[in-house]
Order: sequence, then structure tokens, then C-alpha cells
Amino acid sequence: MTNRNVIKTVTGIHTQDGAGVNLVRVISGRDVDDFDPFLMLDAFDSETPSDYTKGFPWHPHRGIETVTYLIHGDIEHSDSLGNKGSICDGGCQWMTAGSGVLHQEMPQAVDRMLGYQLWINLPRAHKMAEPSYFDITDDMIVAVERDNATVRIIGGSFDGQSGPAQGNYVQADLLDIAVAPDGVLTFPTEREKNVFVYLFEGSARFGNDVQSFPEKTALLFGEGDQFTVAAGSDGVRFAYFAGKPLHEPVAWGGPVVMNTPEELDQAFAELQDGTFIKRG
Repeated sequence: MTNRNVIKTVTGIHTQDGAGVNLVRVISGRDVDDFDPFLMLDAFDSETPSDYTKGFPWHPHRGIETVTYLIHGDIEHSDSLGNKGSICDGGCQWMTAGSGVLHQEMPQAVDRMLGYQLWINLPRAHKMAEPSYFDITDDMIVAVERDNATVRIIGGSFDGQSGPAQGNYVQADLLDIAVAPDGVLTFPTEREKNVFVYLFEGSARFGNDVQSFPEKTALLFGEGDQFTVAAGSDGVRFAYFAGKPLHEPVAWGGPVVMNTPEELDQAFAELQDGTFIKRG
């Protein structure tokens, strides 16, 4: 089998979003072609509530799916579909914005806010799909134990077991992987999928590489049918993402991601005239 090896390293930029939330924008518009079908990854890790409690007040989305996953924290959310609730430790919110959703996400003060939000592109044929929403609580996530590792399956599958979400339009594998100090984990990957990881804590080597990569780093992998990670002496915890590229044009305007500039213009015109939210 052929190991996947690192072909690109990204550390992202420290920025603010929403009403003043400090975060790291790990991947974004400049990375679209390389990370397809994944559009954006925002990572957050703070023990200072003022970094994030201003939150993300009401804002629109169209043409994407958003996945918000918390290793630790508490985020209250609500949307124009009438949904509301909280994402807590080990929980996830998987939202298909489709034709259009208004929502807000308001982090609550805790001892540590640690997690990410991932944007997954929707295929052209499903850009205007009916919006939907899926809450994943900690007890819904399947955890696979290996001698040296714990793999939590948020979406997709691992080792013959399926997670609670499979993705209605892009079948993405989303894993939360922790490997013990000096431990090694190897598992097969589907060759046609793009694979990248984001290291939350610790350090590790990947594939055939002798270089050790530090925490707060995203790594994009080349083709292969096997993924291997060797944790450093402090262990490692990282998010693993895999999905088949769409190879479609991307027209991106803030919270809206479509295929053409004309579709973007239409979306923002509808926001202005009050027709953005489509009623079934």
C-alpha cells in the first residue's frame, strides 16, 4: 500500500470574525483548489472568554454545509428554520445551508473553548437544496479504540464502523484522532479523496516523512491508499478530513458560495429584498 505524504503545510492567520471572535482561519479562499471540497476551516482555542463571547450574531449562508465541532466548550445556536440548542463537549452541529439559512452562534464563557468550524462545498446540483440541520451529541459519536489511539467518528466511517452523519451531498470522513505518546496509527484511505488534518495538540510525523509537525498546523496530503501517523513524545490530537473533490468553479462572497458571479449577485439581491429564505 502507498502511504499518503504531506504536500502542503498551512498555519493560517489570526483574525476576528462575527462580532469580534478571535480565531485562526486555517484554510480559506486562497486554498480552494488544493483542499476541494473543503472551503474553510476556522480553529479556536482560548482560555479567555473575552476572545469569543461576542459571538456570531444573525448572518446568512447559502451553497455550503457548516460543521461545528467542540472538543471542549459551549455554543448556543438558533436559526431561521426554528432550531435552537447548544453544542457542548464532544458535540457537533452539521448544517446544510442549501438555498439559504439565517443563523447565529453564541459561545458561552467556559474554562477553555477548543474546536473548529469547517465549511464543505455543495455540488452545483445541490446548491439550492432544502436547508436541513443535524445535531450530534457526544453520546452519538462512535469511538474506536486501538492500542495506541482513540478515533472518534463524527462523519463518514472508520475501521468498518459508521459515524452518526454521512453527508447528504458530499460523503466526508470527519474524525477526531488522539494518539498516545510515541504511538503509531495506520489505516486505509480511499485514493480518490482529498485528505488533510489539523493538529490541535502535540506533534507527529506522517507517512514516510521524517519531519515532525507541531500543533496548530494543517497538513494536506498527496495521493495514496494508506494514512500513517507517528505521535511525538507528548502524543498528538488532530482532526482528520477526507472528501472527494468536486472540481467545480467557485464564486465566493462572504457567507455565500456559489458557482458563478451571477449567482452571487442574485443571492445578495435576495438578501436585500427579503426573498433569501425560500419557503417549501
